[in-house]
Parts: sequence; C-alpha cells; structure tokens
Amino acid sequence: MNPSLLLSPPSSSQPRPLLLLPFTPNPLPSTRRRLRASFPRNSLSTHDQSPTPTPTSSPETEQPNIFGHPKELTGIQPLVQNLSPPVRLATSAVILAGALAAGYGLGLRFGGNRNAAFGGAAILGAAGGVAAYAVNASVPEVAAVTLHNYVAACDGPDAIKREDIENIAKKYGVSKQDEAFNMELCDIYSRFVSSVLPPGGENLRGDEVETIIGFKNALGIDDPDAASVHMEIGRQIFRFRLEAEDRDGDLEQRRAFQKLIYVSTLVFGDASSFLLPWKRVFKVTDSQVEIAIRDNAKQLYASKLASVGRDIDEKLLVSLREAQLKYKLSDELAKDLLIEHKRKLVEENIFVALQGLKSRGRTAGGVKQAVEELDKILSFNGLLISLSKHPDADRFARGLGPVSLVGGEYDSDRKMDDLKLLYRAYVTNSLSGGHMENHKLTALNQLRNILGLGNKEAEAIILDVTSKVYQKRLSQAFQSGDLEMADSKAAFLQNLCEELHFDPQKASEIHEEIYRKKLQQCVADGELDDSDVAALLKVRVMLCIPQQIVDAAHSDICGSLFEKAVKDAISSGVDGYDADVKNAVRKAAHGLRLTREAAMSIASKAVRKVFLNYVKRSRSADNRTESAKELKKMIAFNTLVVTELVADIKGESSDAPPEEPVKEELKQDDEDEWESLQTLRKIRPNKELMEKLGKPGQTEITLKDDLSERDRMDLYKTYLLYCLTGEVTRIPFGAQITTKKDDSEYVLLNQLGGILGLTSEETVEVHRSLAEQAFRQQAEVILADGQLTKSRIEQLNELQKSVGLPGEYAQKIIKSITTTKMAAAIETAIGQGRLNITQIRELKEAGVDLDNMISESLRENLFKKTVDEIFSSGTGDFDEEEVYEKIPADLKVNPQKAKGVVHDLARTRLSNSLIQAVALLRQRNREGVVSSLNDLLACDKAVPSEPLSWDVPEEVADLFGVYAQRNPDPEKLSRLQYLLDISDSVAEAAKEMGEGAPSVGAEEEKFVF
Repeated sequence: MNPSLLLSPPSSSQPRPLLLLPFTPNPLPSTRRRLRASFPRNSLSTHDQSPTPTPTSSPETEQPNIFGHPKELTGIQPLVQNLSPPVRLATSAVILAGALAAGYGLGLRFGGNRNAAFGGAAILGAAGGVAAYAVNASVPEVAAVTLHNYVAACDGPDAIKREDIENIAKKYGVSKQDEAFNMELCDIYSRFVSSVLPPGGENLRGDEVETIIGFKNALGIDDPDAASVHMEIGRQIFRFRLEAEDRDGDLEQRRAFQKLIYVSTLVFGDASSFLLPWKRVFKVTDSQVEIAIRDNAKQLYASKLASVGRDIDEKLLVSLREAQLKYKLSDELAKDLLIEHKRKLVEENIFVALQGLKSRGRTAGGVKQAVEELDKILSFNGLLISLSKHPDADRFARGLGPVSLVGGEYDSDRKMDDLKLLYRAYVTNSLSGGHMENHKLTALNQLRNILGLGNKEAEAIILDVTSKVYQKRLSQAFQSGDLEMADSKAAFLQNLCEELHFDPQKASEIHEEIYRKKLQQCVADGELDDSDVAALLKVRVMLCIPQQIVDAAHSDICGSLFEKAVKDAISSGVDGYDADVKNAVRKAAHGLRLTREAAMSIASKAVRKVFLNYVKRSRSADNRTESAKELKKMIAFNTLVVTELVADIKGESSDAPPEEPVKEELKQDDEDEWESLQTLRKIRPNKELMEKLGKPGQTEITLKDDLSERDRMDLYKTYLLYCLTGEVTRIPFGAQITTKKDDSEYVLLNQLGGILGLTSEETVEVHRSLAEQAFRQQAEVILADGQLTKSRIEQLNELQKSVGLPGEYAQKIIKSITTTKMAAAIETAIGQGRLNITQIRELKEAGVDLDNMISESLRENLFKKTVDEIFSSGTGDFDEEEVYEKIPADLKVNPQKAKGVVHDLARTRLSNSLIQAVALLRQRNREGVVSSLNDLLACDKAVPSEPLSWDVPEEVADLFGVYAQRNPDPEKLSRLQYLLDISDSVAEAAKEMGEGAPSVGAEEEKFVF
C-alpha cells in the first residue's frame, strides 16, 4: 500500500473535526471500474434473506450488482484460464524446448556450423522463455478476473462461500497475498462495506456488524487487509468532507465517519486499537473516538427500545441486555436510555389523561379516561418494580425500577398544575364510593412519586378532597338522622374518619368550622335567643366539640360584635355616653351570652388602647403642666365613661357604689411611719371631699400589664409634682404666675394610681422618693463643708418637719452626706501623706467606715507606704505578725497579696541599704551607717538573703566595726557578719580598730549582688 495514503490530503482551508456528529459513507472510487448497488440495501438486514434476481426483468428495472458486471478475458488470458497448473507448467516446458530445438535447427541449417546452431537456439529459446513467462505472469490476473466474475455471478453476498474462493485460488495456484488477487479481494470487500453502511442522514440498523463480519469471513480476507480497507474508506470520506460545498454536506460526512469508526471498532473487536490508527491518520483524539462509539451505540439501543412497549417480560429484558453488550454501550448510558423510554411511555398516558380532563365538556367520561390512563401508569410502574426485584435481575436490562417524570416534558413549574390536577382527579375517584381502600392509598403514594409531587403538596390535595367528602358524609348523617341516633357520637365520627383515612384532628377543625358558621347564623340579629342556644347545643353534642373550643368561638364571633358596641360607646366620648349607648352596651353584653370575664377582657383591651393614647400625648407634651392636663383628661375619661361601661357590662346600677378591688394593705407600722408625709395624707380625702367630687372611678381596667413599673411610677410622679407646684401661667416680660390647687387634685392623683395599677407600696415609694429628694437637695446646701454643728442640726430638724420625712430616713441622708464629704477628705489626706496607719486605726475606733470611704487601690498604696516606712526606720526591727496580719486586717487588704508586696520591697531595699551605708561611711556619717545597716537587717528578716559581696573589703570591715561599737544585740551583729561575708579574724580586728578612719584611696566601688 502506498504510504502516502496514510496522510491526510492537503487542503487550503483549515482542517475540520470529523467526530462532532454522526456520519454516512458515500460510494468510493476505485482504480478498477466499479458500479454501486446490485440489490436493495435492506436486503442485507438478515443473513437468511438474499435477493432473488428476476431473470425476465428488463434492463431498465433490473438493479445493478454492487460488485459490478462480469469482466472479459483478453489476449492469452482465455488460454490460461483453461490450463491447470500442471498443464501450464508442461506447456511452458514444451514451448521452451520447442523454441530451443527450432532455434538450433534453423541456426544449423542456415549457418551451417554449430555456432550458428547454438545462436539460433539461444534466440528462439529466449523468445520461448518470454512466451512461457507471459503465460505464467497472466495467471494472477486471470485468477482475479475469475474471482470477480464469481462474486458478480452470485445471487447475493450470502451466496458467496469461502470454499469457492479458496478453490479459485487453488485452481490457478495463486495465494491470497498475491497483489492482483488481494487487490480484488479488498475491492470486493470495500464495495460491500460501502453498500452496508447507511448514508450520513440515516441511522444504523444494528445488523451491519454481523453482516460485514460474515462477508469478511466468507471472503477469507485477513484482518490487516480488511482494516486497511476501512481506513481507506475513512480517507475517502475525509476527502469528500473537504470537498463539501455546504454545511449539510459537511455534517453528513461527519456522521458517516462516526458510523465508520463505530462499525469498524465492533468488527475488529479488541484488535481495533492497533489495526485502526484513527488518531495517527486522521488526527482525532481518544475522546472523539469514544464519542463516536457512544453516540452510535446509544442510537442503536434507542432504536431497540423504540419497539418496547408496556408489556415487558423477562425474555425481552434479557434481549435488551444482550443488545446493550453487543452494541458496547455502558451500563450507565443504557440505564439512562431505559429510564428516558419509560418516562416517554408514561408521558403519553399523561397527555391523553390531560386531554380528557381539559376537554370543554369536562364530562364524567373525560375523568374516567384520565383515571384509566393513570391506572395504566400505575400498572406499568408496578410491573417495573416487581421485575427490578426479580432473582435474575442481573441478567436484565439496566434501568429497571419505578417510573419518574424528572428530566422530562412535565418536569417544570408550569406543568406542575396539570400534574396536581391529575392527582386530584385520581384522589377524587378513589373516594367516589365514600371510603378509601388500602390499595388505593398505596397507589396514591406511587402516583405521587411518579408525578414528582412533594409530600406537602400531595397531602394538601388529599386533605382538600377528603375534607369535602367528609363534610358530605357528615351532612348525609345529619339529614338522615344516623348521627343523632348513634349511641356514641364519638365512635360514629371515629369510624367515619377511619373509612376515609382522615386525620381526626382535621375532622375536629371541620367540626369547629361548622359550629362557627352555625353561630354566625344565630347572631346575625345581634343576640342569641333560647332556640339559638338549643340549636348550638345540639350541634356541639353531635359533633363532640370541647367546651374550650365553644368558648373560643363565642369569644371570637360574639366578642367581635361586642367589641364593636364597646368601641362605639368609647368613641361617644365623655359627653356622649347617654341612655341609648348604655342600652346598646347592656344588650350586647347580655344578649350575646358572653361570660363576664370574656366581656371584661374585650372591654379592657379597647379601653387600654385609649388610656395608652392619653399616656402618649402626656409624654410628648412640652412641659409638666401640659403633661398633667393630659393625665387629668384620662382620669375624667375613666370616671365618666369607663366606670359607666364597666357597670353596664356587669349589669349594675351606675348610682350604686362600685366594688372596690381588694388591695394589698400596708402594715400598721408602715402607715404610722409614713403618715407624716402630707402628700400621702392628701390622697386619702375625707368624706366631705368625696361627696363633693362624686363617685370614684373604676380600678379593674388598668395599665399594669401595658407599662413597666418605672414608666407607671414616672407618670404618677409627674402628676404629684403638678399637685405640689400648681399650674404655672406665663405672662409677658418673662414673668409667670403659679396657681395653687386644692386638695381635690390629690384625690385625682389617687385615681390615677388606680388607673396605672400601682400598689400601695409603689405609691408610698413615689411619695417617699420625692420627699427624700427635696430633703437631700436642701441638706446638701446646709452641709456644704461636711461639718455638723448645733445650729445646722436645728435647721435640718425644721427641714425634716416641713417635708414630713421620718427621722430615721432623714438621719440616713444626713449621714450619707457627711460620709461622702469625710471620704473625700480622707482620700486627700492619704494622697498627700498626712494619714498613717496609726491615724487609720484611731478613725476605725471612732466608728468611721473606712472600708467604704477609701478605695481598694488607695488602701493597697497605704499598705505599701507603711511597709516602706518600716524598712527605712533604721531600727532593724521587723514584726511579722504586725506586717503580715494586723496591718492588712486594718486596711482590708488581701493577706497573700500583702505578703508579696512585702517581699518585693524587702529585696529592693536590701541592696539599696548596703549602697547607702557605704556612701554614708565615706561621708563619715556613723549614725546614718548604723541606721542603714539596721534597715539591711530588717529587710533580711522579711526575706532571708545570701551573703553580699563588695569590691573593697576594707570598707566592709569598716562598716562592721562602726556597727559593732554601738553594742548591738549579739544576734544582729552575728547576722550582719554573715551578710557582709566577714571572717571571724577580720571581725575581731574591726572591733579593735574602734575609731579607725576608712581606707584612703579606695577605688570607686563596683558592687555585685
């Protein structure tokens, strides 16, 4: 084969990929004279159906042979055709021998000598040899022509037999690898393959692979040669694609090339990976080859599935599995195709069902047709589920299982309403007999999954339909009297729910709705008479409605009517609450049969809204006077409107004194204690003032639950200040006039406390806080410097009597003021260093609470300063009990923290004391040296130290000598000797030196600790 054929033909345009779409082969030109098609292509669909040529048909109607017409022999080929190999060899020998003999005879005759005879023999012998060679050389051509004529003469490809072809090769003594014979085999195979592959616009039928393999085996062509034919067909398709003038032609050749790759891969099986070098020759990728195989395998399997209906059995599923394996289709793709096919079958049923439901007439026949289609879907789904659980399910086609509409035409939001319509129709049909069978519940669950409805959506549809059926059955039971005659109404209703598989809780909600509708009908005229009450009682008993449900219904329905009457009464205002309004309220309160608690609750809600509006306006007022006026309006509204309203609801006479609510009484001791408060006495008016003001207001409806305690006390305090200061009127030039009010304002204040829901304790708290505030303000002025003199005490007593504050609370305020002043003075003294631990102890003995006057940080600083004074006192004494226990206890300092402070100061002072002693020694200040060494010993007692070092030993000895001359305690002297690291001999010498002067010329000290 020409190696140049393996390369892609050159093209001026950029190369286009071949494997984007499926393909079809076109007729292939050949170096030989070829004709396309000898019989219909569909005649190759099976091996047992070969075309039967009609000898009597005219040339115009006779279909041409795909292998061409028979060929004629020329020259010596007819002679060679009749010679067998032995005869052909003998003839060649005879020709050669005759030529030699003739040449020898002619040369001898005409030349007359032996040399001429040999020359003539050579010449004629060469001619005979050429003739013999020509005869043998034409044998392969004759064999190829004979093979072609044999194939062309056969009735069809199925009539070709391998034995006949082998006999032809054997007859002429040629091999299949002979060039001429092999070319004829490849040409025949190429014609056949081209005729079997469908055009680019057609799909594979599925029998192409078996047909090509059978024909290849019949020809006896080797796989490498056959693979070369497939590659050559691919090259020609590639050339045709490059020559395509439009996009359609290009797409057709792409599809043809894909089909060639797929069929060729299946024909050669595993050997196709090295027999068919698609990637090397056509520059395609592995993924493109895989796509070609995948797409054609899917097309063939889909074609196989197209004939599959709803009557599926084990045999059909096994055949589908075999077809999948034959087509080299993956399990995943096969599963997806079968799922898609199942979905399409179901979608057909859904389409028909929807047509019946959406018909103009919407007749019962349309609903029946829809239900029948849904039953077909359920039957098909059940069959698939049972087959998926078959013991031999591994041998079945992949993709068995329940049907789903996911990914199909009806998997969209706009189609969901149609699916819900179908589901509702099936639920309605299932309940058409007045009950729900168990198998229908199973069918509904399967149908919900098939249609892709959510649990909530399906349950809502079932609930809606079942509720209507339940109401219908309940209405029939009412009308027929079955429910009324039932011994147990609850058992009757429970059986009805069980027959419909209806939730009893939902049934109770329906019962409540029925009762509410009946109640609304009864109160249409604004009141409930005895017949209405009896009818409602009958409904309640028959439907087993609990009392709390009944009360709630009356509260909602009757309460709304009563609320309207209350709002009308409130909106009439202070001057509009006349007899008509009173009658309307009484009729609504008693005619609607509301309980007193329910009626008061409704009225309280409406009244409290009005109260809150007054409170809102009071808070937004510009000054205290305007705020108090709004509160005064609320008090008047409560007295003139709300009090009348409460009396009408209770059915009491407005002239009768209202019942006072039980209040929590103060203890007698508390009353006596606060009786001195004038404002508190005034809110408890005498009998004459009460008769002058008229009846008190109601206190059952309050703002206790609507406002916080702080807000209610602030409102009360605002009006109390108004009672104390009076009404302030501003006049021109910045002046103002204050008009004092009489004690009647305090009575209104008491009513305000009732409206706000204040208890006696809370009321007393407001009065007390206001009295304390007034007393404190004036007492702070009197005690500005914190000094309490006799004259100031007299002033404070007079102030106490004028305010009315009990003496105990007045003394607490006075003590608080003086304590605050004293605390500031003590902190200043500590900060300036004018207060030590001794003075602190004296103050504590005098009863001064220093723990609260002095902050903790200041007490810690005082402790640190005290310890520092001990370490710098020069006595050398350190009392652990005093420092670690007594001083921290007096100053309320944490003992552990105090001990840490002592240790830190001791370590610091230890080193500084030695340095200071040496400095004083050089200054010849012996008293200072002794004090510094005593400080050193005191620090050592607090934190025992290791011996200290000094660079000038003579100065250390002088320090010890100076200290020893003062006759200290032997214990202190011994400890100092240890700390200064002095030997006994040096110590004795230092004692004897006495007044010796320090060493002169000592270098500047360099100390190491």
